[in-house]
Amino acid sequence: MKNIFLSTYSGESPEAGCDEAGRGCLAGPVVAAAVVLGAGSVPTIIRDSKKLSAKKREEAAKWIKEFALDWSVQAVSPTEIDKYNILQASFMAMNRAVAQLNPKPEYLLIDGNRFVCTSGLPFACIVKGDQKIPSISAASILAKTERDRIMKDLHQKYPHYQWDKNKGYPTREHRLSLAKWGPSPHHRKTFRNSVPTLL
Repeated sequence: MKNIFLSTYSGESPEAGCDEAGRGCLAGPVVAAAVVLGAGSVPTIIRDSKKLSAKKREEAAKWIKEFALDWSVQAVSPTEIDKYNILQASFMAMNRAVAQLNPKPEYLLIDGNRFVCTSGLPFACIVKGDQKIPSISAASILAKTERDRIMKDLHQKYPHYQWDKNKGYPTREHRLSLAKWGPSPHHRKTFRNSVPTLL
């Protein structure tokens, strides 16, 4: 089955959907993606990444990379998150992803209710946009799959945090490991004070 969608949301073309992954984590980067889809149809697998299994997300990511008009994925490190705060770091990651698109989009569709655009492009913030707009759904899928890959790679060096399972999110097991082993170089230091209250 296919999802049929309009050629543009804004009336401008091309549009780029943008979303991020990892904002609520204790460790690892925040990763954002920007995706430009053509008019027509996309598989129904292109939807909110949180509603897809890991296997389905990988299948969807493969389709996006092959058939999207353009896409980009960029990350902001834990050090930068500590310096600028997680909200600003999320904006930075999305702006970096948009900057890598070629040709430059005419309009941005942002998942959520806030954004600071550094490129001067017009944009719309769409609450739960990853459930409504295919290009934002696609961006959510690419951001999530790339961030999961990063955390699985980091797990090889820091297995006691179980990042292959929790991906840096504040699960009970992750918090207990953090209390036992202390923070790694990839933990966000500005989140450290919240850890004891979560144990």
